[in-house]
Amino acid sequence: MSRRTRNPEAKGAMSSTSDDVHKEADSVKDYLFEYINDSELIPQLISEKKFDVIIDDVIENCFERVAAMGKREEAIGVLATGLLHYLLTNSLIPSQRKVEYKGQEIDIVIPDVKTLEEDAKRALVICIPKTSDIDAIKERLLELEEIQPEKANVWLVLSDYVETGRRTFVLNRKNNTFSGIIFEIARFVSVGETANKLKILRIGQN
Repeated sequence: MSRRTRNPEAKGAMSSTSDDVHKEADSVKDYLFEYINDSELIPQLISEKKFDVIIDDVIENCFERVAAMGKREEAIGVLATGLLHYLLTNSLIPSQRKVEYKGQEIDIVIPDVKTLEEDAKRALVICIPKTSDIDAIKERLLELEEIQPEKANVWLVLSDYVETGRRTFVLNRKNNTFSGIIFEIARFVSVGETANKLKILRIGQN
């Protein structure tokens, strides 16, 4: 499949490279990590592996402020990205963030690009498009199909739900399904590791 070129409107909807947007993203990240570092509760929740409670706590206390920082979808996308990076690190789930593979930038790939290249069924790509524009999201998914043909292994994180036929986690206060994402990622990794062990042992192979 040939690489697709985004039209200018879709490109503008998916991302912006203006100084203002970068400043807004930095403001969101600074605010998030200031909250995490000042929290007396989150270290305890980390030790107890209550990652869903951490997400709920951050959404409860940070969402409204973050959503008002610049464009709502972009600000929430930055919040989701920063929070996922933090929780993946503390859950010890192997991952690579903001990496380029075959000309495509990947927000998060689990466990890594090498696995994606060698066995796409064991690699999970998480896309955080920072927009609610359905055409832009679908175009991004088509681009990702070129590097991850296993459609079930491309998950979306959005600020509001839109139907795409892909597994979607929503980060907002009214319909928050983002809280369970770390456990679902851990489940994916666990299933992949089991399948790989069986493959090594030649169990279930003809």
